[in-house]
Amino acid sequence: MGERTAAWAFGARRRRPAAVAPVEYHLLLLITLALLAFGLVMVYSASSGTAVLSGRDPLAVLTRQGAYAALGIVAMLVLARFPYRRLRYVAAPLLFGVVALLCLVLVPGVGAEINNARRWLLVGPMSIQPSEFAKAAVLMFSAAVLAGRKRPPRSLRQLFNPVGGVALLVCALVVVEPDLGTAVAIALMVCALFLVAGTPLRLFVSVAVLFALAAGAMILYEPYRLQRMTTFLDPWHDKQGAGWQIVQATYALGNGGLTGVGLGNGTVKSYTPEASTDMIASVIGEELGLIGIVVTAAAFAAFAVIGFRIAMRCRDPFGRYLAAGATSLIAGQAFVNLGAVLSFLPLTGVPLPLISVGGSSLVVMLGLVGIMLNVANSDAAASAGAKAGRGKASDGTPTKQQTARPKAARADRRRRHGGTRRPGAGGGRRAVG
Repeated sequence: MGERTAAWAFGARRRRPAAVAPVEYHLLLLITLALLAFGLVMVYSASSGTAVLSGRDPLAVLTRQGAYAALGIVAMLVLARFPYRRLRYVAAPLLFGVVALLCLVLVPGVGAEINNARRWLLVGPMSIQPSEFAKAAVLMFSAAVLAGRKRPPRSLRQLFNPVGGVALLVCALVVVEPDLGTAVAIALMVCALFLVAGTPLRLFVSVAVLFALAAGAMILYEPYRLQRMTTFLDPWHDKQGAGWQIVQATYALGNGGLTGVGLGNGTVKSYTPEASTDMIASVIGEELGLIGIVVTAAAFAAFAVIGFRIAMRCRDPFGRYLAAGATSLIAGQAFVNLGAVLSFLPLTGVPLPLISVGGSSLVVMLGLVGIMLNVANSDAAASAGAKAGRGKASDGTPTKQQTARPKAARADRRRRHGGTRRPGAGGGRRAVG
C-alpha cells in the first residue's frame, strides 16, 4: 500500500480506462444509416421511371442524392468528433450568416426561383437552401442561450428575449420565400426546447396560442395556403385540381394494400407531383404496403426515443438542449410528412428526413445526428471519468480524489520518516524521530 502511494506521489500515473460508447450511440447510428440506405433505394424507385419516360438519365437523381449523402456522412463524422461545447462560440456568427443568406435569397436575380418560390442559391452545379441551415443555426443559438441561464423563462419577455424573437425573425424570412413547412419545423423545435428547459405550462400554452394565431393569419393572407387548408378538409371536391396530390397519395396507399405491389412496381408515382420529395411516403406505401409505412414510422419513433434518452442523460445543459432540439426537429418533420401523406394533417411541403430528395436537408440532418452522437459519447466519457475517480471533471477542474491524494501521500511520507510536529512547538521545528 505504501509503495503504491509513494509511486503515485512521485509522479507515476495510471492510464485512464477508455470510455465505452453507450448503447444509444450504436442504435442511433444504426437507425440513421438504415434510413439513409432505405432512402436512396426509394429515391431511385420514385424517380427512375419518370426519368425514363421523359428521356432523361434514370440515375441522375440517385447520383446527385448519393453525392449529398456522402457529404452528409462526412459532416456527421466530423461533428461526432468535434467537441460540441465549442459550438456555443460559433452559434451567434452562424446565425448572423444564415440570416444574411435568407435575405440574399429574396433578392431578384440572386435567389433561384422554382415553382414560384425563392428558396435556393445556385453555386455552380450545386443548389443551397439557406432555410435548411437556418434550422441548425436557430438550434445552436437557442441551446446556447438557454444553457447560459440559471432558471427557465418565467415570462413572455424572458421567452422572446432573445430566443423567441430570433425564431420569429427567421420564421418570418422563411415564410416570405414562401416556405411554411420549414417555418413550422423551426417553431416546433423551439417549442420543444422551451419544454425541456422547464417553461411553465401556462406560459407555454399562451405562446402556442400566439403561434396558432400567427399561422392562421398567414394561411388567410396567402390564397394558395387557404386553398391547401380547404383541400385538406375535402380533397375530393377538386380532385382534378388542388386535391390532385392528396388524391393520388390515397390511390397509392390503397393500391399498395398490406404488403405492397413490390419494390419498383408502383404506377401511381408517375402521376403524383413531388413523388421523390414531399410525397415519397406514398411511394413507400404503394410498393411496400402498410407494412412499409409502419416500419418507417417505427424507425422514426425509435429514433425519437433514443434521441430523448441521450438528451435526458446528458449532464451538460448545452448538450442536453442540442440533443433534444435535434431529436424534436427530425422526428417532428417525419410526423408532419407522414401525417400529410396519410391525410390527417394538411400539406406543408415538409420532406421526410433522411429519405426524401434534398441535398441541403440531407446534409443538415446528418450533421445534427453527428452532434447527437457526440453528446452521447461525451456523456459516456464523463461518466467513466467520474467512476474511475481519476482525471478531471466534465468542466476540466480536478476531482476531489485528485486533490486529496497528494495530501494523503505527503502525510504518509512524513509518518514513515518519523517526522511529527511537537505539540506547542513553534517556528516549524520538527522533533527527531
